Amino acid sequence: MKPTLLILAAGMGSRYGGLKQLDGVGPSGETIMDYSVFDAARAGFGKIVFVIRKHFREEFEQKVVPKYKKIVDVELVEQEMDKLPTGFSLNPNRVKPWGTGHATLMAADVIDTPFAVINADDFYGAKSFQVLADFLRAQIGEKGKYCMVGFYLNKTLSESGEVSRGICTVDDNHYLTTVEEHHKVKEKEGVITGVGMNGLERVLNGNEYASMNMWGFTPDVFEYGLQMFRDFLKKSADDLTKEFYIPYVVNTTINQGLASVKVLSSPDQWFGVTYKEDRPAVMERLRTMVADGLYPNPLFE
Repeated sequence: MKPTLLILAAGMGSRYGGLKQLDGVGPSGETIMDYSVFDAARAGFGKIVFVIRKHFREEFEQKVVPKYKKIVDVELVEQEMDKLPTGFSLNPNRVKPWGTGHATLMAADVIDTPFAVINADDFYGAKSFQVLADFLRAQIGEKGKYCMVGFYLNKTLSESGEVSRGICTVDDNHYLTTVEEHHKVKEKEGVITGVGMNGLERVLNGNEYASMNMWGFTPDVFEYGLQMFRDFLKKSADDLTKEFYIPYVVNTTINQGLASVKVLSSPDQWFGVTYKEDRPAVMERLRTMVADGLYPNPLFE
């Protein structure tokens, strides 16, 4: 039994202005997501599940899925705001999606193996997928054995502006204790700063582990997450902006003793197109990787 990769892609239409404008950054027009699927397949993931929106399903099936089916099984699930647990209804004034925790729950009926969760538009690196796959393969039949691939904070910054990052606290055995969201993270004159949940700016040393939404779970997380989402809706269903995030699920399972989360370190450099000014640097990095023989060109025949 091979692990599954869950790719959160429901926001692609809004970010890219439609799938026809999927941002090609590789030498032959490959997207960042193409590299993630390629790396996951060669690391040993057996199936890719995409969380998408209903309105671009047909186009996604026609333009994106075929190239992946040549190397790995592919399945699609849909995230819509009205997909809520029994007993809850959507406030008609809400326009903001429910968040990454809700997106993950959309795959509960199609995943029965240990699985990973990533963002569609982040580049994580081949070694990151390999350490993740190795961990998940060892958890077949287990419960409450989760993991996170942690990237050193100083390898996740943008030269073009401020970013938000989940700063992780890790114990001596490399298990996660908490994830705290930090906003306005930036480096200026060699000093990295960010604003924590208390609203105060703090100096960061750059060697902290940052969560880039690269998680590994055993399937029991669906049961825990659904109950937490029910509790969330009881308190916040009428809040039109509040979202249900994966780090909330992770922190709660740790605090309640339901799961442990091993932090796996990656030597890879995360990158993404947070700002349009980031695009040339991303293209150059990929071009160099291809020139060094790390990836074929084109990526898919």
